[in-house]
Amino acid sequence: MSTRQTAKAPAQPWLSVAVRATYVAFIGAGFAFAGWASRIPQVRDRLHLTSAALGLVLLTIAAGSITALLLAGMIVTRFHSRRTVTAMASLQGAALAAVAFGYLAGVVPVVVGVFVFGFSAAAWDVAMNVQGATVERRLGRAIMPRFHASYSIGTVAGALVGAAMVALHVPVTAHLLAVAVAVAVVIPAAVRSFIPDIDDPAAGRGAANATGKTASPWRRWRELRTLLVGIVVLAFAFAEGAGIDWISLSLIDGYRQAAVVGTLGFAAFLASMTIGRWFADGLLARYGRVRVIRGQTILAIAGVLLFVFSPTTPLAFAGVLLWGVGASLGFPVGMSAAADDPSAAAGRVSVVASIGYCAFLGGPPLIGYLGQHVTVLRALVAVAVVLGLATLVTGALRPLPVQPHPRGEVE
Repeated sequence: MSTRQTAKAPAQPWLSVAVRATYVAFIGAGFAFAGWASRIPQVRDRLHLTSAALGLVLLTIAAGSITALLLAGMIVTRFHSRRTVTAMASLQGAALAAVAFGYLAGVVPVVVGVFVFGFSAAAWDVAMNVQGATVERRLGRAIMPRFHASYSIGTVAGALVGAAMVALHVPVTAHLLAVAVAVAVVIPAAVRSFIPDIDDPAAGRGAANATGKTASPWRRWRELRTLLVGIVVLAFAFAEGAGIDWISLSLIDGYRQAAVVGTLGFAAFLASMTIGRWFADGLLARYGRVRVIRGQTILAIAGVLLFVFSPTTPLAFAGVLLWGVGASLGFPVGMSAAADDPSAAAGRVSVVASIGYCAFLGGPPLIGYLGQHVTVLRALVAVAVVLGLATLVTGALRPLPVQPHPRGEVE
């Protein structure tokens, strides 16, 4: 939602329930992802993967995500956010179960499992962001960063549980199976309280029938402003994804720390992102999207460079905290910018998320390839470079005045 707010309406009981359900959807998505990410070092060791090979395995997650995102606009438009999240949570539970057993057998089952994991996570992501934009609009105030903060809360909880599992020597299989069951049971029950993605579905169907056609979400790929917002999200997704994928391994391999310390560094990164998102509302209302995001870019670049070149582990942790806070708002603010016009939200959120997820597609192999030559720790300098380039297009995040759509055109 833009910093130009609509009139704030009192929250009805059904709306409050929908808000809580949206929080649960974001928390669950973050918890599931962190559950997998927290066990990456153990999966790597079991499969004897090099940094480059691990990058390729992580690439399959991004490939699954991109596949889903190319279809997400149509999927969410047709089935709406509640049914999409329900189906994807069940699919993700199956994917985690496949990884839990598959990593004992070899690389191929893991690749298949994480591809499905990436597919389900991406479609779930778009659907819950569309629902987030819907309840944000109904409330009349910007709470999208808090929804994304709840995702980070889920990731922190998942990372801390993962750290405990590592410290207690709980097998990867038992851990991931427990996460799979939790996701497949809790999320479908919670999202029953989602509200319709458009204010008047009956009116929308009538308008579409009047002309005999429905507007295609694919046309959003031709909008310059949507593409530029996607580029900003891509840069911040690269910063976020690199932190999630490589901070733990960098602390273990680059700073010669124990596996538990690496997992705690991962948790510290996620905690700092959570804090940055939870307290963002006031900053966005006072300074606007563009100034806030440019300031956070500076923080993130400083944090990355401190983490990479720090002479001590405590200073590296300080860099992790700056990096996390700085990277925290790019994705949620980009989602709000994409959803400025609610009638086009599903298509635009799908496009912006698709571009952003390209960071997860190209990021792991890029860092892995550079890591083969200059170590993974030094390869993370690429994050600072990409963030610096993103400042050139942050002006695209300025609020978009909502324009009435031609009668009969429904997305």
